[in-house]
Amino acid sequence: MRSRSVFDYAGKARQLAELERKSRSEDFWSDPQAAQEVMKSLAGVREDVAKIDSAQRALSDAEEISRLLSDEPGADAEIDANIARATCEIDLLEIAATFEGEFDDHNAIVSIFAGAGGVDAADWTQMLARMYLRWAESKGFSTQIADESPAEEAGLKSITFFVRGKNAYGLLESERGVHRLVRISPFDAAHRRHTSFASVDVIPEVEAGESVDVEINPEDLRIETFKSGGAGGQYVNKTESAIRIIHLPTNIIVACQQERSQIQNREVAMNILRAKLLQRQMQERENKLSELRGDRKANEWGSQIRSYVLNPYNLVKDHRTNVETGNTQAVLDGDLDTFTWPYLQSRRLPSVS
Repeated sequence: MRSRSVFDYAGKARQLAELERKSRSEDFWSDPQAAQEVMKSLAGVREDVAKIDSAQRALSDAEEISRLLSDEPGADAEIDANIARATCEIDLLEIAATFEGEFDDHNAIVSIFAGAGGVDAADWTQMLARMYLRWAESKGFSTQIADESPAEEAGLKSITFFVRGKNAYGLLESERGVHRLVRISPFDAAHRRHTSFASVDVIPEVEAGESVDVEINPEDLRIETFKSGGAGGQYVNKTESAIRIIHLPTNIIVACQQERSQIQNREVAMNILRAKLLQRQMQERENKLSELRGDRKANEWGSQIRSYVLNPYNLVKDHRTNVETGNTQAVLDGDLDTFTWPYLQSRRLPSVS
């Protein structure tokens, strides 16, 4: 089991030593792609070993204080602090043990689309984007907005951005689905309560050269350029640097307008297209398995995963795990661990027949 490998300190230490030995070899960079894979693995193993070391030190410190200084003022608080630090590190390792999917350790591409609800849905889309960007910042992840389409009155029709960090896709995959907002609309002069929806899609970023079965024939692409409508500055609306790519066989459309040059925008757009084609293949395989099993296909847009109620009371509830909290502001400010961790735990539980 992968969970066993996460906590196997001796095995991790051996793996770390072997990867470090490879990285020091003279011909290490003769194959850049293989070298990058080794460096990526090396960083991950180092992080796991550091967490195990940190947890062991914290527990040893707690034991030492308890044995030698238990009668000293403040000793109990220091012991509790060390145990809490060890628990946090162990929790992080346990979370890592849930990531058994093929692409869980990849970066993520998040797309949010306004649904039913008019201007409130567009505003809700922008609120969700802020929530995920704040969440990523709290995790120390980097983000990159690839494309956004402003709505006429307020908010966004859609937005696509990258979240880059360890297990970003594994963590964010739980957010895929429809998110429902209930509140007093700031756009309604009569101050009535409105319900609006936004759809969140999360796919793994697949970089060029990765060993995945995604082939893109240049003849299948129609590439269009247009003037960027970005945040402003001397480069905006002066050159047609923005890129839109249409994959003709599937009619998948991707765009990027946030970078300064056509080359950069094209590279980002191709990354998104590659990920969407991979997602399409994965979905087709899952649909075939569902047909063989006789499963009923769910309509993702109709499968509401979470509700955010700001009026007549404050409540955020995940309809898959039944986890809920009244601290709606914290959630909208990016505190999603309340929901992601129970979902990841439920994903590991064996199904009950």
